[in-house]
Amino acid sequence: LISGADAVEAQCKRFEVRASDSGKVLFSADEDEIVIGADRLKVTGTEGAVFGHSVETPHIRAEPSQDLKLESPTRSLVMEAPRGVQVNAAAGDLKATCRKELHLQSTEGEIFLNADTIRLGNLPVGSFSSSSSFSSSSSSSSAPRQTIYELCACPNGKLYLSPAGAGSTCQSSSNICLWS
Repeated sequence: LISGADAVEAQCKRFEVRASDSGKVLFSADEDEIVIGADRLKVTGTEGAVFGHSVETPHIRAEPSQDLKLESPTRSLVMEAPRGVQVNAAAGDLKATCRKELHLQSTEGEIFLNADTIRLGNLPVGSFSSSSSFSSSSSSSSAPRQTIYELCACPNGKLYLSPAGAGSTCQSSSNICLWS
């Protein structure tokens, strides 16, 4: 053991730090691994913890009244588990945002949306023109405002709205389907 002005160095096969009252190993290091045995590991750096390789833990939690942020600033973030990944917001909203495409994919099952209300915002409105279905009024101010729409799907899966009529107003040749 060498204790100098700038550092304390130890050369040994195994180094341990134990709690004075219980004798529990708080820190141990050998050639193969480093073990931190405290009940709680607290990293106080402003940049958080940086791991060069994988992280394996049964639980990650933020301090009370603090947000937890898992971030990969330049690459992707992957969470994998052989028995499923669960994301739960018990008392608040769950938001998923991205710059490009959001993919929900189930290779062997279904995607189940279960809510009192499911809204699809900013869907394009297609046009439906059929002389037998809609009669055009000479004065647009006296025509009733369209408030009921039909949800339509293009052959490629893109969704759009079409003014509801007595029968289906969805058309695979809709301008929405042709330009998507």
